[in-house]
Amino acid sequence: MNDLKIPNLNNKSKQYLFKNKIPLKRKSRLKLIKESLIMFIIAGIIISINYSIPDKNLLFNSFINNINNVIQYLIKIMANIYQLFLVVFIIFSLLFSLVLVIGGFYRIYKIFRRKSKRIFF
Repeated sequence: MNDLKIPNLNNKSKQYLFKNKIPLKRKSRLKLIKESLIMFIIAGIIISINYSIPDKNLLFNSFINNINNVIQYLIKIMANIYQLFLVVFIIFSLLFSLVLVIGGFYRIYKIFRRKSKRIFF
């Protein structure tokens, strides 16, 4: 009985997957007019706020100057970060080489110490 395969008739093909999700009902004219009036009101409020700001030309000119200053400061910061990383690399490389030199001297010391402690009869 387990070998019997019954086709499932409830599976819809993939071409109809989103067919029921599309709204087929159109919006009424009254609803479209309400939405467009709300859009006009919001646009009018935004435009009136923009026109009430004084000295817009001065603000735009200072904005361009401020962007130029920010870019110049970023370039200076990048140059300083490069120097900072270079100094940190030099310090760590000196410490690492110091540890290696001390380790080398310690191994040489251990080699000579072993030979001196041997007792010959």
